[in-house]
Amino acid sequence: MTRAMAKDQRLARLTEICLALPEAARQDHGSHSAFLVRKKNFAYYLDNHHGDGIVAVTCKAPPGENAELAALDPARFYIPAYVGPRGWVALRLDTGEVDWDEVAELVADSYRLTAPKRLAAQLAARST
Repeated sequence: MTRAMAKDQRLARLTEICLALPEAARQDHGSHSAFLVRKKNFAYYLDNHHGDGIVAVTCKAPPGENAELAALDPARFYIPAYVGPRGWVALRLDTGEVDWDEVAELVADSYRLTAPKRLAAQLAARST
């Protein structure tokens, strides 16, 4: 499988996860994609962001969790540029087999932190 094909499959899978959430939308910006709910970003797909050579999903995390994840597993998690200091964490999608359940959990947590309470409640109702 070529790098371009792998990238397309990762973005397609992430898009499927994100757009399954209430009122979620995707906006493409060059080689990156943003996932939004009511014009607020809850996830990004980053491919070679500022030439770092990394493919990752970036999500908002509960307070302190971003630093904890990056410290516990620095081979997979890191604090992303610009949004990291505001509580975001990045999970690499280019370091072997991707645990898509883990990705879905990170995305859902980020969505809950970003979405209006009524939409976040819809997500909670789905999982019960």
